[in-house]
Amino acid sequence: MISISPQANLAGAIQPKSTEQPGVANKNAAEKMAADFEAIFARQMLSAMRTSSLGEGLFDGQGMEQFRDMQDNMLAENMADKGIFGIANLLTSHVVNNAEKTDV
Repeated sequence: MISISPQANLAGAIQPKSTEQPGVANKNAAEKMAADFEAIFARQMLSAMRTSSLGEGLFDGQGMEQFRDMQDNMLAENMADKGIFGIANLLTSHVVNNAEKTDV
């Protein structure tokens, strides 16, 4: 497992592509990273909601559990793409602002 110290600079993990301007590449990479994080967050939240069910249904089984997991993954990806929670926007602005401060 990878541990991240509180002092770690997330902007340092973003490597700009050589064909784009560094600021644009940093922002695009930050947006992708933030959207991926929001999808993971939504997936974990949906998983926690599923584990708190009150009982078994008529069609519950291992196959249904797999399909439900796939459905939750797709729902989490769609929620992250639409920015339902706004986590991606906050992370992107934080990383880009920190990158601009360290560049100066």
